[in-house]
Amino acid sequence: MIGRLLSLLAVVLACAAAQCGPASDAKPRAAEPEERLPPDQRDAHALGRELFELVDRAVAYRTSHRGRPAASITQMGIESLTPATVRRVVNVHREPVVTVAFRKPEGREIVSCLGDSRVLEDASMRGGRFTLMCTSRSGLQRQMEVGVQPER
Repeated sequence: MIGRLLSLLAVVLACAAAQCGPASDAKPRAAEPEERLPPDQRDAHALGRELFELVDRAVAYRTSHRGRPAASITQMGIESLTPATVRRVVNVHREPVVTVAFRKPEGREIVSCLGDSRVLEDASMRGGRFTLMCTSRSGLQRQMEVGVQPER
C-alpha cells in the first residue's frame, strides 16, 4: 500500500516537474450536462461525487492516524446520513472501502456504489474519470465509469 502511494506521488511530482497538463490556451474537459446523461449514469455520477470525497477523507484519516483506518464514517467526523444518502465504510486489510446508497431508491436505476482508494489513483491518471462498482435496482452489480466527461 505504501508502495502504491509512493508511486502515485512520484507520478504527480514528475508530471508537475515536466509541467504536464493542458496548455494555458487549451480548453479543459467540460462535464457533460447531467440532464443529457442516461438515468443510470446520472445516478452513478451523483453517488460517485460523494463517494470520491469520502474515500479521499478516509485515506487522509488513515494517513494522519499512523496507518490506523477509521472504524466508521462518524469516527472521521462525517455524518453517515444525509437527506439523500446513507454512507458506510469498512476496512479490508486497512484499506477503506466506502459505500454510498440512496436512502429512497424508488425511481433510481442505480441504488448504491462502492469504491476504495483506487478511485483516487484512477481519477488522477485519467483526467478526473474513475470506475466504481454500482448496484442496480434489480440487484445486478456492474462497473461504471464516472467523473469528468470528455467533450464530444
